[in-house]
Amino acid sequence: MSDQQPGGTEGEAADGPELYLQGGQAPQEVGPTSAKRRTSRAGRIARGALLGLVAGGAGLAVGELIAVATGEASAPVTAAGNWAISITPTWLEQFAIRNFGSNDKTVLLIGVYVTLALAAAVDGVLARTRLTLASILTVAVGVVGAIVAVTRPTAETSWLFPSLLAGLVAALILRWLTNLSLRQSESSAELTERRRFVLGTVGTAAGALVAGYGGKAWIKKRYNVSDARAKVVLPTPAKKLPQPPAAVHPNVSGLSPFITPTSQFYRVDTALTLPHVDPRDWKLKIHGMVDRPFEISFEELLSYRFEEQDLTLTCVSNPVGGPYVGNARWLGTPLAPLLRRAGVHRGADMILSTSTDGMTIGSPVEAVLDGRQAMLAVAMNGETLPVKHGFPCRMLIPGLYGYVSATKWLTDLEITTFAKSDAYWTPRGYSPEAPVKTASRIEVPKSGATVPAGHVVLAGTAWATHRGVAAVEVQIDNGPWREATLAASDTPDTWRQWSYEWADASKGSHKVKVRATDGTGAVQTSVVQDVVPDGATGYHTITVKVS
Repeated sequence: MSDQQPGGTEGEAADGPELYLQGGQAPQEVGPTSAKRRTSRAGRIARGALLGLVAGGAGLAVGELIAVATGEASAPVTAAGNWAISITPTWLEQFAIRNFGSNDKTVLLIGVYVTLALAAAVDGVLARTRLTLASILTVAVGVVGAIVAVTRPTAETSWLFPSLLAGLVAALILRWLTNLSLRQSESSAELTERRRFVLGTVGTAAGALVAGYGGKAWIKKRYNVSDARAKVVLPTPAKKLPQPPAAVHPNVSGLSPFITPTSQFYRVDTALTLPHVDPRDWKLKIHGMVDRPFEISFEELLSYRFEEQDLTLTCVSNPVGGPYVGNARWLGTPLAPLLRRAGVHRGADMILSTSTDGMTIGSPVEAVLDGRQAMLAVAMNGETLPVKHGFPCRMLIPGLYGYVSATKWLTDLEITTFAKSDAYWTPRGYSPEAPVKTASRIEVPKSGATVPAGHVVLAGTAWATHRGVAAVEVQIDNGPWREATLAASDTPDTWRQWSYEWADASKGSHKVKVRATDGTGAVQTSVVQDVVPDGATGYHTITVKVS
């Protein structure tokens, strides 16, 4: 299709009074007022932006359809989002977690869509005067998207195609619609041309919406593992744990349950789209600095000895008093026997674990072999692992923050050294090793709450995973530290809840602090530290208004 537009130079709009006269002389102003000229110009800009959006949307829809065959992670927007995550600086990543929590992925996707929409709109405006350049830029965006997709850690060559074809289709549709738009006012059959333009634009937009949403739905259906997950028969644990005694949870309204419901368990990870792994295709490879590397299937994994374990998980991104901590009952097979079967070499001190989506986590070998209950878990709170929590298999090591211990969608264990290998978070400013720090929080009442004078119940949770909690104290208005009442202990690997009877709460605004002492006798530090490099510290402090 030629870029030479009727009645002018490349891409020059033939819109009424802007037509060049014969001989190339610019027309004299013969009627439109300045306001009308501005209105006409605004209309052309809006029309170009609309065409750019329609063309871009059609391209993305084609990309989604191609991704049905190549995989969800290869879709243009998903690939762009995953690339954005990989280059996000640590401060911005922490900002997103603090302000958006588990919705950070949704916010990122919205940001990608908005960015692409703005680029498409600008490209559409440019196309009215520089159609070739606009077309080249559109294809270039597709090429960049393809490069971004194929350079992801788990990418296949086929991941090139969704973004490449999306860019090509968007460029072709942009040219077609732009030419329809420029022709509609120069023809003697203006009404016919306008009808053709409107039908072309509306039809393309409608087709893009149907194809885009249809492609997403098709992807979700094709790669869904709900049926496979439902067919998993969980192994019977060698020793089934009794339910935690009622005394582990103080009877205080508003206090978190001792066992966190699966639906409420926090999720912090870098997976923009959840990996859907069919257990029939799952394999775990154990290799590296070992005498006997081997690989196991999910069926073989389920034949091993399984144990139940109550374990509190904490994210290193959890701020003081924050929500990114939860307690659950896990079912898994011990990890130590697998490492012993492989025969770890002397000097190997790191397990570099890799998930299906390419995330890497580095864990100390010693933390698996020192007797703690490190495991490969397949169930959580009595049900097969949910996809968002790592189905079909995840790793758990008590006493360490999740970013150095709790690999979800686990598929590879390489025995290596911290000196030779870096996990994902280490180059981003986090410590290679990170034991969970002693922490505590006040949950009742909420900060800023108003309570009646006199008797007030304070309550909360404390944790020092793998060391246990020996004591909790509260301080009111910088007064003396007062010992709280501890609920019964489950295991040193779980959090411990507490309550305190504030019998003489006087009217006014009061500050309340909390601190814990772990099972070794070490008192929680008052030093304020951000989550980077190895976990936040300081006392959780709330303000309470007594009326």
